[in-house]
Order: sequence, then structure tokens, then C-alpha cells
Amino acid sequence: MDILDVGCGPGTITLDLAALVVPGKVVGVENVEAPLFAARAEAVTRADSITTFQLGNAQELPFENETFDVVHAHQVLQHLTDPVTALREMVRVCKSGGWIAARDADYAAMSWYPEIPELDLWRKTYRAIAHSNGAQPDAGRRLRAWANAAGITDPQITASVWTYADAGSCQWWGRGQADRCAGPTFSRQANEQGLDEVAVAGIVQGWRKWSEATDAWFCMPHGELLARIYR
Repeated sequence: MDILDVGCGPGTITLDLAALVVPGKVVGVENVEAPLFAARAEAVTRADSITTFQLGNAQELPFENETFDVVHAHQVLQHLTDPVTALREMVRVCKSGGWIAARDADYAAMSWYPEIPELDLWRKTYRAIAHSNGAQPDAGRRLRAWANAAGITDPQITASVWTYADAGSCQWWGRGQADRCAGPTFSRQANEQGLDEVAVAGIVQGWRKWSEATDAWFCMPHGELLARIYR
């Protein structure tokens, strides 16, 4: 099988898929170059000389019609200004009888414990940033609507949940979010939403506090779309 991974980022999922379909061709596309360096390096680490990574816009995929057996996008549609066009493009490059698959989180439905106020501010700020960028952070609940708008027939719509509820996973998730919020991109965009440096630092500290809490628990719901394409 030939697979296209749309919005592949650093390529870890792409390469996991590639391991399942050897000697099938797998291509990862990303709209910026930086993650592709990491993806190519990871391919070398895994001794994968078949999988390729290239620049590509999800809303205008650089491939001919009916090129791939599976077209996959994980946590991608939520970041796009036009997810319906992206789904149409995924259908276009998918072979007749092939599959498209997408999963996206739903930020408004996320829940956690302990109830740390700074995490409420984080979510409010993140959702505001996404909306200001023309994106949709609550994408999971919209996959059926987007599939219908894209003209996809009989999409299978399901949901799944990621749960962080042990010391290792909570520290990994919480520290990772703290580092992300401390980074220049979130800080700048949070400032544009009216938060000062003290408020951003509070969010970072809130994530670190949550990550070390003995009772820490985080629930992240996702919407899922699976559709077989016939022409």
C-alpha cells in the first residue's frame, strides 16, 4: 500500500505507518521545512530509506489524482483555515477503493484534575489564539460536518480518549506543555491576546504544578473520521 501522511511533523507516525506497509511507498508532507529535517533524521535512525518527506500544502496537495491507497492526517485539520478543502484534497489524491483517515482533538471538551486556574487560562488563551489564526481548536466535534461539506459519502465517525493518569505520563505531558507555553511562539501570541509576561509565566508554572500533583489526571477527547473512497 502507498500512504500519504498529511501534516507529518517530525515523522514518527509516518515512519510507524511505513513499517506496516513495506515495501509500499509512504510520503510525509508538511508546510514548513523545519520538522522535515527531524523526520529525515528519524528515518535514518530507523534505517528507513524508502519513506520520503517533502513540503506540501494540505489545502493544495502536490500529487496527481488517485495516487495513494491511504491518506492520513493526525491532529492537522484543527490548524487549517479551510479544513473542508483539505479533506477534498485528501479525497482527490486517494485511489478508488482507498481510505482517508483523520483524528483531531477537541480542546473545549478537555478536562483535568486538580482544577488549577492557570490551566483554565491556558485553554481560554489557546482557543483564542487558534480562532485568531482562522483555525478551529474544537475540531473533533466538527469532523462529521466537515466530511459532509466535503462531499464524503458515508463517513465513519468515532471518538477516542487519551488519558494521562500516572506519574510518568503526567510529568511528560505537563512538562511538555509548560515548555511549549514558555516558548516564544505561545508567549508572543498570548501577548497579542492581552496576557502579559506574568500571566504567561503563571500558565507555565500551573502546568509544572499539575505535572507533579499526586492526583493529576488529564482527559483529551478526539473525533475520528474514516471513509472509503469510491468513484
